[in-house]
Amino acid sequence: MWIQKEIRLKPRGRGFHLVTDEIVAQLPELRRIDIGLLHVFIKHTSASLTLNENADPTVRTDFESFFNRAVPEDPPYYKHMDEGSDDLPAHLKSSLLGCGLTLPINSGRLNVGIWQGIYLCEHRNHGGSRSLVLTLHGE
Repeated sequence: MWIQKEIRLKPRGRGFHLVTDEIVAQLPELRRIDIGLLHVFIKHTSASLTLNENADPTVRTDFESFFNRAVPEDPPYYKHMDEGSDDLPAHLKSSLLGCGLTLPINSGRLNVGIWQGIYLCEHRNHGGSRSLVLTLHGE
């Protein structure tokens, strides 16, 4: 079985946000898959996805702090500044973290570690709602 659908995540402020439950809630077809894969793709160049710690919120805060230091705003060598000082850093962070995840499915559930969750990595101060393409394949 193949299913593909586009969903929208509610708008969030800049930072790293757990969205696993929001994704699963919009994909009831997942429960029908005994074994398979879910690919999650974000249709934006200023936000990204990653899989990481889902229990301690300080991990998400530390991620934001690290990436803000690694990819600063307003250095004099940036040329792409059309949409504000957070724009080019958002594109760079998105390229570093990536636009997609492929996750295993077993018995109608994501087969990820107990401490793993899907993060929406919002790199803009005001990014708005974000579109994801979910491609589900399995039997």
